[in-house]
Amino acid sequence: MTAHQNGTIVTEVSDFLLNCFVRSPSWQFWLSLPLGLFFLLAMGANTALLVTIRLEASLHKPMYYLLCILSCLDVVLCLTVMPKVLAIFWFDFRSISFFSCFLQMFIMNCFLAMESCTFMVMAYDRYVAICHPLRYPSIITDQFVAKAVLFILARNVLLTVPIPILSARLYYCGRNVIENCICANMSVSRLSCSNVTINRFYQFAGGWTLLGSDLILIFLSYTLILRAVLRLKAEGAVTKALSTCGSHFILILFFSTILLVFVLTHVAKKKFSPDVPVLLNVLHHVIPAALNPIVYGVRTQEIKQGIQRLLKKGW
Repeated sequence: MTAHQNGTIVTEVSDFLLNCFVRSPSWQFWLSLPLGLFFLLAMGANTALLVTIRLEASLHKPMYYLLCILSCLDVVLCLTVMPKVLAIFWFDFRSISFFSCFLQMFIMNCFLAMESCTFMVMAYDRYVAICHPLRYPSIITDQFVAKAVLFILARNVLLTVPIPILSARLYYCGRNVIENCICANMSVSRLSCSNVTINRFYQFAGGWTLLGSDLILIFLSYTLILRAVLRLKAEGAVTKALSTCGSHFILILFFSTILLVFVLTHVAKKKFSPDVPVLLNVLHHVIPAALNPIVYGVRTQEIKQGIQRLLKKGW
């Protein structure tokens, strides 16, 4: 599609080319195998967790429903990003349509925010279980999970849908090579001939409002859990509680830290290779997805026993 601007013919972009690791092309070869393995691990572990919880009646409890939500989010995020990244690495399929690019942008922003929100709800679940164990059955109910799902969906869809809409409304007038493996908002919008100040502001303000508020509430929950755990007198109870909640908190911290490092490398571009934020962006969509079902699921005794029972039935 063409348009006239100041007496010259300008081509309007109808698709984009994803150009991964422009300055470090050898990274594609070395990353393709571990990324492929992480992708398979993420899909396999999350599918196993979902199937186990679905088939084991003893796991039909609110805590495990929250785990199912997290696994579903991880599966969608992985499927949105990793097949295209691996197709670029292995087959050089760099082209992506205008619609597909902005759909990917929406899913990435929305589902990452929903995952952060799910972590917050799960931290609250652990807080009630440890700090108010007698009230746990009356607070964390199926109705609580249903309301949490509605909140997670409504908050994050409404607040992230403007990101792809604002980017799609920009005028793309010639350049169509995205210097990224995925359709990240800033990587795409900088190709436009329009003013992107509003896009940058909304991405920054929205991201920090959503993820920042979740992180503050998660820290608060685990601080109260730690205080309650240290008061426990029962032998072995402190170790067990710290082991479970500690692994959860480390995973949440990893999820948040890799995002923070990604933001900081974007801000301080001159001190880092431009390929570093691209790498962090890709890793952020696959490593947490691979680790979440292992740390939250397999390390949980009831789920471990459920998997063992299903394997025995299968044999």
